[in-house]
Amino acid sequence: MANTLLMPKATAVWLVDNTALSFEQIAQFCGLHPLEVSAIADGEAAQGIKGMDPIMTGQLTREEIDKGVADPNHRLHLSDPKVRVPESKRKAPRYTPLSKRQDRPNAILWLVRNHPELKDAQISRLVGTTKSTIDQIRERKHWNANNLVPMDPVTLGLCSQIDLDLEVNRASKGREAAPPTGDTLLPAALTERLQPEQPKEKDEDAELDASAVFAKLTALKGKTEDDE
Repeated sequence: MANTLLMPKATAVWLVDNTALSFEQIAQFCGLHPLEVSAIADGEAAQGIKGMDPIMTGQLTREEIDKGVADPNHRLHLSDPKVRVPESKRKAPRYTPLSKRQDRPNAILWLVRNHPELKDAQISRLVGTTKSTIDQIRERKHWNANNLVPMDPVTLGLCSQIDLDLEVNRASKGREAAPPTGDTLLPAALTERLQPEQPKEKDEDAELDASAVFAKLTALKGKTEDDE
């Protein structure tokens, strides 16, 4: 990790206010132009910036400052950091042992057949191969295509089950579910419309027809008068 000065302007403000270093020395240490350091000393630049003590942050020692004050030609040097943060490294391609490289074509054939949703880049990450090899196996143009046998890459030790499941889940996201094939049950809404309508039972408490009742009473009354 490169050793660089933190907050150079704030450090320059502190060095201008608290040391007798020359503008050139401060400019060289902070990575600024001497005129910019002069403007800081005159109050024309870095207004509102609070000075940061490089001694407290461990980037400069009091002895180094004293050397610079005693010798105007002395160039200040950053102190070695007490803690080094390792640089982030790019993830290297998956390494496949020599003893298992001959099994990669069989694993690729298994992935192509059993998980067609996987992209070439995903297959490459799983078994450590190239796009051209995948295309050759998919199109049956591989030099050993007649002897290839599909084999699970997890069983072969080329990848873990967790990695395989992760790539399959990623490839499955956003894909529409395939329509059902063969005989399937009809939706409930459709079956309800297909059912024949059942006759409605008569309500025992339905109201009687008033006209029929009066007609029957009239007939009974007339019969009674005839009998008398």
